[in-house]
Amino acid sequence: MSRNDYLSGQVALITGAGRGIGAAIARRLSRLGAISVLCGRTHSALESTSQAITQSGGEAKTVFCDVGKLQSVQNAARQIEATLGRVDILVNNAGVGGFGAPLHQLPPEEWDHILNTNLRGVYYMTRAFVPMMIRARSGNIINISSLAGKNPLPNGAAYAASKWGLNGLSYSLAEELRGYNIRVSLICPGSTNTDLSPHAGQDPAKMLQPEDVAHVVAMLVTQNPQSFVSEISLRPTQKP
Repeated sequence: MSRNDYLSGQVALITGAGRGIGAAIARRLSRLGAISVLCGRTHSALESTSQAITQSGGEAKTVFCDVGKLQSVQNAARQIEATLGRVDILVNNAGVGGFGAPLHQLPPEEWDHILNTNLRGVYYMTRAFVPMMIRARSGNIINISSLAGKNPLPNGAAYAASKWGLNGLSYSLAEELRGYNIRVSLICPGSTNTDLSPHAGQDPAKMLQPEDVAHVVAMLVTQNPQSFVSEISLRPTQKP
């Protein structure tokens, strides 16, 4: 796909950008002219995404960040503010799964890991980066949720709870920030062909691909400034 400069000069911060949906979003926003700031816990994966962006003529920077740890998020915010001075687009994509066991058999440490990453991590990122957007009186925040945040998910209750919580957080945050010209949007994908989703009995070719989610992100950040889409549910055309 060819590049354009629609987002030229804007800084797009993507968590979980080393692979899957996060990497696809980073590549897509780079093609729109944004500087993609790649956040994650695995240096080699971040460097792989960065290399793909730079080889296609884009600009990318990598920042180590564990969204489930406040100090790590604060360190990333200080680094980004010192080097780039702004964040125009924040995509909270980092997440972990938790499938296969009923809730009463789920170890407490697994519950904590899922909720800390999928929900508390978005709060930490909001707390660290929204002040930059408020000062600029503009910005886009896009939270990657799941259809599991709208429907029952047997043997995945902790994951579902984290996404139901993320949905409520997003709706409320959108109302808090509208007066600052900051848009908050929520994307709820269905079955997506990534390492996170359970694939048993499903045809990966019929599942959503990471690029499908990235396409929706691009739509959200390029819409006219007087409007915003609060939520998008994304499903594969054919049931996998």
